[in-house]
Amino acid sequence: MKKNTMQTLVAYFAAQNFLPSDVADAVDEIKAELNRGAEKAQKNRELYESVKPIVWEGFRSAGVPVTISELFEEIKDKLPDGFGKSKVQYAVTRLWIGELVKKEGKINAYTLPEFAERA
Repeated sequence: MKKNTMQTLVAYFAAQNFLPSDVADAVDEIKAELNRGAEKAQKNRELYESVKPIVWEGFRSAGVPVTISELFEEIKDKLPDGFGKSKVQYAVTRLWIGELVKKEGKINAYTLPEFAERA
């Protein structure tokens, strides 16, 4: 069942004045299923936000646009255990791309806006 369908059913049943206990139990199960990944997602958001200052410091330390590999080599010892290069790449290219400047090339490079003009 799609998430949108489950949300629609929960909203429909929430508008009802009286629900038989078996239907109410089913609605509770649907709500639990909808919220199943919410806690993990929140922990991931918090993890990425806690790493952001480390990544920004890596960009500042470089002072010029750098590849993900170069950035990772600069900051890898400061990152939490299990936070590898692929997570840095995800954060830079998906989560924070609007806050960074991307320099297109054979291998893309990224930097903070204040260092964008440096080559």
